[in-house]
Amino acid sequence: MQNFKPGDCIESHHVLALEKKIRLQDYGFTVFESIKTKSALKKAIKKGLIFLNGRVAETSDWIEQGQILELYAEELHHKKKVFPLRLEVIFEDDSMAVVNKPEGYPTNGNYFKTIENALAFNLKVSSEKDKLPYPQPVHRLDNPTSGLLIIAKTLTSKSFLSVLFEHNKVHKTYLAIVEGHFDPLSDVISLDIDGKQSSTNYRVEKAFKINQEDFSVLSLKPSSGRTHQLRIHLSKIGHPIVGDKTYGSLKTSNTLMLFASSLELHHPKTNKRLSFETELPHKFVKFINRSL
Repeated sequence: MQNFKPGDCIESHHVLALEKKIRLQDYGFTVFESIKTKSALKKAIKKGLIFLNGRVAETSDWIEQGQILELYAEELHHKKKVFPLRLEVIFEDDSMAVVNKPEGYPTNGNYFKTIENALAFNLKVSSEKDKLPYPQPVHRLDNPTSGLLIIAKTLTSKSFLSVLFEHNKVHKTYLAIVEGHFDPLSDVISLDIDGKQSSTNYRVEKAFKINQEDFSVLSLKPSSGRTHQLRIHLSKIGHPIVGDKTYGSLKTSNTLMLFASSLELHHPKTNKRLSFETELPHKFVKFINRSL
């Protein structure tokens, strides 16, 4: 866990008349523009970034008329170690960024060689008042999965983007090479994962054979975000992703044939509709060309 100290004051709120008594944990996320969820509010309180009448606030504090609430930016006590991995930056402004994650690296975690630790090496420092102490991914791609990854550069964008994900308003499309022939060519896979409802829309983009064995290129649109959802769903219907030894692929490949190919979402500050797409990885082209 990083150690933070309050930086500049981002927002200040004067409490007006209240209809009933309410605790900070139920009030704060309704008044700060930079905080959109209860979980984001609790994290800010835990880090000592919210002050009540000049003192560090607590989750259990009662809110009363006339109080002053202040939200402060995060600042690192110790400089974060930067992993000098060059990334392809698809989009960047002061609020957010989209990068093309290479395979073989975890998005984040208790490691040095993560995509999160490489972001400061690739992205510019935000000039916004509520800038994060370092850019942070707002979702994950598995270690062997490549493709488009959304990055927050400010507290406001991190909170806004988290809400979009929570309400399934970030539309992601993946491409995968899987084993076997499909009929029908498009359908919905609805299978529970760990007891939780989950579904994936698929469409066959290309069918081909290698040494008389059938393969298919699929576009995949998950409507839920369970861990390893695409890999599990395709394995359960008998079409594991090529190279996915964890979920039953028997085909020769040193790499998982899955990547996040496109994204659609609203910008956290301008609300403008954004759409991103990246090219088919060389490993996909090379594998498909084996059929020629």
